[in-house]
Amino acid sequence: MMLMTQYDTIIRYFVTLIFIPGRCMTRKEDVAIRKQNSVQNMVRLTLELIVKSLNQKNRRDESLAQHLRKITHLKLANKNIDIIDDLSLCKNINVLYLYDNQIKEIHNLDFASNLRHLYLQNNCITRIENIASLSKLEKLYLGGNYITVVEGLENLEELRELHVESQQLPLGEKLLFDPRSLHSLAKSLSVLNISNNNIDEMSDLAILENIFHLIAVDNQIQHIKDLELVLGVWTKLSKLELSGNPVCHKPKYRDRVILQSKSLESLDGKEIKELERQFLMNWKASRDARKKIRTESTANDPSSFSHFDDNDSEHTHFPVYYFPIPKEKPNFPVFTGSHNKEFHPPTYEENRVIEKISHSTLKNSQSVQKDLIEPHFLRQMPL
Repeated sequence: MMLMTQYDTIIRYFVTLIFIPGRCMTRKEDVAIRKQNSVQNMVRLTLELIVKSLNQKNRRDESLAQHLRKITHLKLANKNIDIIDDLSLCKNINVLYLYDNQIKEIHNLDFASNLRHLYLQNNCITRIENIASLSKLEKLYLGGNYITVVEGLENLEELRELHVESQQLPLGEKLLFDPRSLHSLAKSLSVLNISNNNIDEMSDLAILENIFHLIAVDNQIQHIKDLELVLGVWTKLSKLELSGNPVCHKPKYRDRVILQSKSLESLDGKEIKELERQFLMNWKASRDARKKIRTESTANDPSSFSHFDDNDSEHTHFPVYYFPIPKEKPNFPVFTGSHNKEFHPPTYEENRVIEKISHSTLKNSQSVQKDLIEPHFLRQMPL
């Protein structure tokens, strides 16, 4: 009996530990509980469920089928739905909310030819399929699923927004794009969300010529040159979000992006003012002008730079420059009498002074010539 009491105490302790009032569950706990509940309470999306979810009561003088045909917006989020059943009676649905469920496959939507917005984020979808008949679809939300390849969008020529952020990808893999789907969306797609998908380059997306808003935060984009490639093509891009990528830490990242895209109005949530753009454009024009002048001067007179080549072996002989050495005026009196006057030879002290001056002059001359012959002095000579 005492043993049972001890067990009851331990159980009550853990129960109170888990269900303490005011205690917030972590995300892992919440996901685990949702999965456990979903396994036990899986729900099929049927007409009966739709009728139960509707707040409006159908009129007595109309049948259920007539009432279902009038539905344009259907909200069935967070209902533990795992299978989409036959909903062919709901032919006029424009917006369908099915996020936060347990749907594994997209099917039985062929009836929804008028569907414009489809919300399927945070489900268990592994592949984009069976939506070719949704020719009027404008917005497709698929974030938080298990999709590895963006595909199956060939017939969605009116799709304007595609959200495929935060896919549960296998370790080390990145989200891929089917070229056929990208080609079909080239002219229609204006908003693309590919955040948190381990994407390291965006050259494949350059075909999306009408992209207006790109959200690609928390990826692995590293090189500014990869950005410059697509920015040069996206002439209608207005908003770009890249925060959380390694490229954001590169020197002059913001300046180079602004200079590359003339249409960009916002970068990483910060507005690009016209004064900032004009300043950067003036700076770039000045830099390009200086570079052009240097290039033209080198092309017009290459000989003036020939003896400054780094390869000294090709220039075994260097020009030697001789500067005229001015004659210094002696600091002693020189007696220049006429030829008919008596000549007096210089004294001993005068001879010593003359020898010192001659020796100093000769030494200076040799030093100047030697300096001019040395190659490293020639490189330092001003042009």
